Amino acid sequence: MIHVLAELTIAAGARDAFVQHFRRLEPLVRNEMGCLGYRGALECSTGISVQAAPRPDVLLVIEQWSGQAELTAHLNAPHMQEFGRLTAGMMIGRSIRIAQDISGPFAPQ
Repeated sequence: MIHVLAELTIAAGARDAFVQHFRRLEPLVRNEMGCLGYRGALECSTGISVQAAPRPDVLLVIEQWSGQAELTAHLNAPHMQEFGRLTAGMMIGRSIRIAQDISGPFAPQ
């Protein structure tokens, strides 16, 4: 299994529109072959002492894919291209981490 943790930084004032576009994207991605999970989440304050301060303009995307080929196909899917067009200029930063599940065969790179 492949895990993707993405932090999308949204331009000031664009969060609500960006999130609405993302909500429409989620079910399309979940229907892709090899998608085991795909969710967007906004940081919240919990009062837990080890938590970093929430960032109101960051959308976290938590994904799980059956393999790298399926993840690559996802990145090239027409609805992903459309999402990029609809949100052009709304996202001002992106950090993506891709990890391999350690509960199965593990081959560190």
